[in-house]
Amino acid sequence: MFRIRPATPADRAALYDICLRTADSGEDGSHLFSDPELVGHVSAGPYLAHEPGFAFVLEDEAGVGGYVLGALDTRRFAATLEREWWPGLRGCYPQPTTPPEARTREERLRGLIHRPAPLPEDLLGAYPSHLHIDLLPRAQGQGQGKRLLRTLFGALRGAGSPGVHLGVGGKNARAQAFYEHVGFQLLRRDESGGAWMGWRLAED
Repeated sequence: MFRIRPATPADRAALYDICLRTADSGEDGSHLFSDPELVGHVSAGPYLAHEPGFAFVLEDEAGVGGYVLGALDTRRFAATLEREWWPGLRGCYPQPTTPPEARTREERLRGLIHRPAPLPEDLLGAYPSHLHIDLLPRAQGQGQGKRLLRTLFGALRGAGSPGVHLGVGGKNARAQAFYEHVGFQLLRRDESGGAWMGWRLAED
């Protein structure tokens, strides 16, 4: 039996582990990274540190099996990370010198620490919030992802957000299918096949 509860600082190691074990387009990415904490530093740590009110974990007797992490105001969140999160990591992870098109997965993440991905400015008016969600295999296929999303949606809606967006890589077809299945709308695609998807909280 899974339960959902707010994430706490004590969940950091579990969230970082899930980030790594789902880092290869939803599959275990442990073999791709020499530093097992790098993925968590980019994908989980910022939310646990700076948006704890929108961080929730899925837990059973085996421990944390999934999470959903959100940011209420994407622009404000990005500005906070530029001041308070990325500077400390830049000293630990030098910017890669490899050309962007030739970088490994680890080098691409290190690059994001120094130059975060640009915000989808055209989406932020209607969908100012954003989220990340990951589930380990034992929690998949049971409706737990939808439960996590509904929990986060309630928190974001209660804080006044009209909509939430997310980005999905072009290689992660399973994730794109999941978001379409639970009700996200396709907002646009990029040239690599990646998708930006959204949910209008005000209409939910």
